[in-house]
Amino acid sequence: MSVKLYEPAAEPLPLLMLPGLICDSRIFAAQAGAFAQAWPAPDYGDADTLEDMARRVLDVAPARFALLGHSMGARVALEIVRSAGDRVDRLALLSTGVHLPGEGEAAKRYALRDLGRKRGMVALVDAWLPPMIAPSRPRDDLYEELHAMCVDAGLARFEAQIAALLSRPEVESLLPAIGCPTLVAVGSEDRWSPPAQHEAIAALILDARLAVIDGAGHMLPAERPDALNAAIADWLEQPATSSISYCPEGA
Repeated sequence: MSVKLYEPAAEPLPLLMLPGLICDSRIFAAQAGAFAQAWPAPDYGDADTLEDMARRVLDVAPARFALLGHSMGARVALEIVRSAGDRVDRLALLSTGVHLPGEGEAAKRYALRDLGRKRGMVALVDAWLPPMIAPSRPRDDLYEELHAMCVDAGLARFEAQIAALLSRPEVESLLPAIGCPTLVAVGSEDRWSPPAQHEAIAALILDARLAVIDGAGHMLPAERPDALNAAIADWLEQPATSSISYCPEGA
């Protein structure tokens, strides 16, 4: 019999968890099993902008919720904060970034796309997934599960999602306006979005809590679920402060 890690007496707000690039609800299997209020991860469908992904999530989301995003999903979460911050009780940003596309990013993403077009999704995932996992971790059953999840996403979804990432809007100016309880978490061995990047994000958000999870790579929710779940439980127990006061420049 499974035991829920966090199940307070009062009815908790739903916990929306947003997956990253070519991931789905399987990346959050350990969190769904630990938190009674967890909602199924949404399906972004064929959305090819972060704003459209955010709209699709909001269309099916409850009136108010705790919001957790992993990797690209954290960028979607920030678009939700931008457009519907009054519905967000608290925010968790995992294994992510807030920078605009840098030199060479498009070429690297298109190289993977072209590999997928030429040799198929298995070859694409074979090239993309290993650097997403802590180098100290062997290729075990978890690797095979993550590999299957990413292959199942398919090439069309990969292409739509990299288009969304390459056209991502500026978001760094939003961070100082976030005043709700915020968790910023990263694996100590994340080579794609390293801890220093998350230290900078946390420094821009009022009273944000930074958690660096030892021994995890970019696939943090699956690689070190117990340690991450403890950080999530602590975040969920923080008193709500409900303050997001973003005003776009020129508004």
